[in-house]
Amino acid sequence: MTASSAELVGTVLHAGTGTGPLLKLDGPLSFWGGVDGAGQIIDRHHPQFGVSLRGRVLAMESGRGSSSSASVLAELLRTGNGPAAIVMARPDAIVTLGALVAAELYGCATPVVVLSREDYARVRGGVRTTVDASDDSARIAWT
Repeated sequence: MTASSAELVGTVLHAGTGTGPLLKLDGPLSFWGGVDGAGQIIDRHHPQFGVSLRGRVLAMESGRGSSSSASVLAELLRTGNGPAAIVMARPDAIVTLGALVAAELYGCATPVVVLSREDYARVRGGVRTTVDASDDSARIAWT
């Protein structure tokens, strides 16, 4: 895996392309009970309580359970209130399933990408970021 200050390469869990301001979470997030239908974090114990995921490139180490999170994420993507892309430090089957369901049922191609721990540590919030994930490679670039 190669990396520069403006581009990282990761592993594709779900293909797609998404661009938006990067939101790097300080803790794991459960979409079930942690995010409302408008895409706002409503978990009062989450460090980013009140922040919107809508149209953002969401960076989080991993999700935080409930298998119902997959259906909540799929619905957020269907309504346009979900993240533009998801970047993680560890693979998360529930988050990936949510993106897969949204693609299959609603035609939403939201990329889900995993970075190495070293590269994930280099990700900074607030910058405009593009995630371009094909079936076999993923590129994350920011300006």
